[in-house]
Amino acid sequence: MQSQSDAQPVNKAALFASLPAEWAHDLMPEIQRLLRETKQKVFVLDDDPTGTQTVHDTIVLTEWSPSALRRELENDDPVCYILTNSRSVNADQAVALNQEIAGNLQSAAALTGRPYTVISRSDSTLRGHYPAETDALAEALSTQPDGALIIPAFMAGGRYTIRGVHYVEEGDALAPAAQTPYAKDAVFGYRHSSLPKWVEEKTAGRIDAEQVKSISIDAIRAGGPEAVEAILSGLRGGAVCAVDAVSERDLEVVAFACIRAEAAGKRLIYRTAASFAGIRGGISVRPTLDPADMPAMSEYGGLVVVGSYVQKTTEQLAVLLGSGMVDGVELPVEELLTATDSASLVDSLIDRLTKILESGRHAALHTSREVVIGEDDDSSLAIGRRVSQCLVDVTRGLPLAPRFIIAKGGITSSELATGALAIKRARVLGQILPGIPVWQPDSSSNYAGGAYVVFPGNVGDDAALLRALQILAR
Repeated sequence: MQSQSDAQPVNKAALFASLPAEWAHDLMPEIQRLLRETKQKVFVLDDDPTGTQTVHDTIVLTEWSPSALRRELENDDPVCYILTNSRSVNADQAVALNQEIAGNLQSAAALTGRPYTVISRSDSTLRGHYPAETDALAEALSTQPDGALIIPAFMAGGRYTIRGVHYVEEGDALAPAAQTPYAKDAVFGYRHSSLPKWVEEKTAGRIDAEQVKSISIDAIRAGGPEAVEAILSGLRGGAVCAVDAVSERDLEVVAFACIRAEAAGKRLIYRTAASFAGIRGGISVRPTLDPADMPAMSEYGGLVVVGSYVQKTTEQLAVLLGSGMVDGVELPVEELLTATDSASLVDSLIDRLTKILESGRHAALHTSREVVIGEDDDSSLAIGRRVSQCLVDVTRGLPLAPRFIIAKGGITSSELATGALAIKRARVLGQILPGIPVWQPDSSSNYAGGAYVVFPGNVGDDAALLRALQILAR
């Protein structure tokens, strides 16, 4: 396996051309057939709402009581997403969340008798509470898994894993993930692009890189499902297995083999990005939504809320603000953090946004762009939560319903969904642009029936945020 030190940026087209041809057979119909036969339900525990970025006509929950989970086990849908938002809390809290959900799932499944599997969905650029969350699930689900699969590939976002190295697309090149800004995350940073080395780093040496198994692109494309299933059958004692993937067809091969292996008694747990989660649940890729498919809540202007600080978001915000299509309203983070009482700031922002929206203009509520970090991981997370809470308070305090709402950033979109819009259950309609899902909250929400766009911080080109607004504005 390559290490981060010897992995270098490569030309995407040249590297892809050097790979074996894709597996020739479309396996999605077989995946769907197996799911119907086994009646297995796939629960995707999503550490922020962006995991729904590859699925459509799918339910997402923001609460996980035994009764809510039992209701989902009793319907025919093959997959259900549970929004934990665990990336916004510390590791101990993330562990507690995963253990609680796993316990409630066991209770609900005992009443229905329906089999299920669990996917821990996280970021395609390797940020999140790993291995804390998968360890917690393995412990709470009682029986130790035979294998834990690491599958961070996400095609809509340009993330690929090839011969053990995870890459992020940058123009015509593929950059090793550890050489991108995402690896410098204040809380979830890392040094290695080689997944075995990354596992060793994140487990603090508990799992040596040499112990990490692999399902290579060569095995997937040359050997197909039988070769992958043979590798899965050899996993024992919770062995970690890093999985290559360059296309959705590669992931179909892996998903089909996983379902067959589980049906034969293999116990697997998954840490994946969005692409595999949807495919494992039998959800085929489909085109983006037509503008006519977008519900409109009112004749007021639409609202864009930007909390994410990744560089891509800052660039997209600049294009949006420069377009003339929105009026920007800035939340000054330094002022918020030094204020003893933020109520006057919140009221001022609400007043400014209300006037814009009432006029029929679109508004962009955004944080100031200078990143403010704390002395350690916990204090940095606490700063993020305070900023998110202010965005929630402002959005919840609006006296009118915007025509649509776009939330930019995973944590921002989660906090707005639960805190401002009171979403407990929503249907994912599809994607407005590749990798950018649209939710329609159900009747329990105070934004029931509206279009709520969950826009990941690290997805799309510089003009993507503007294009999403143009589609919604029609």
